[in-house]
Amino acid sequence: MSMPFYVSPEQLMKDRADYARKGIARGRSVVVLAYADGIAFATENPSRALHKVSEIYDRIAFAAVGKYNEFENLRVAGVRYADLRGYSYDRSDVNARGLANAYAQTLGTVFTTESKPLEVELVVAEVGASPEQDQIYRLSYDGSVADERDHVVMGGQAELLADRLSAGWQPGLDLSGVVRLAVDVLGTQAEGEPRRLDPGQLEVAVLDRHRPRRAFRRLGAPALAELLEGSQPDERV
Repeated sequence: MSMPFYVSPEQLMKDRADYARKGIARGRSVVVLAYADGIAFATENPSRALHKVSEIYDRIAFAAVGKYNEFENLRVAGVRYADLRGYSYDRSDVNARGLANAYAQTLGTVFTTESKPLEVELVVAEVGASPEQDQIYRLSYDGSVADERDHVVMGGQAELLADRLSAGWQPGLDLSGVVRLAVDVLGTQAEGEPRRLDPGQLEVAVLDRHRPRRAFRRLGAPALAELLEGSQPDERV
């Protein structure tokens, strides 16, 4: 009589975690940085249709790395959560903390009960009336949540890029400064010369605290080119 196959819970959780981390590491990194007028998001993404950074609600944005179909489902669920809560109560009752908690429950449930974890890592950010009121939450594949300050890096080579970002970031940077820093960090390679990324290869968006109601704004290639040259683009771009 054959013995039943047994895997200890510790080994099972370790295997799931290793599987998720490998999938996330294959994705291109996303950089999230606070600056004087809000929060900026940047990633290498030549696609104009498959976004890794998106608006969730009036002053809340979402960024992700990993498998696109998995984090896109989470994004849609987040939009529905925010719309329902804003409609049922008040728009001011929708905040990043509540959304991060909802995502944490979903990610944690999938990680512990399903055969395959979600290969995603998320950032949920909300811009406040002042830099002290900004909120940035980082969520891992297992549902753990971290309340981040100032800047975050997710995806492949995250540790290397985080060190470079920490060395270059400082409080009070303007939009041009954080965009140039983000592009410089994203071009970092473990070995060899840094890559030069063109505006057409980048996806960049901001939560601008000075915009009325809806703070989210994407920066197209022309606006990015001006920022990388050190000038401020026309707001209509």
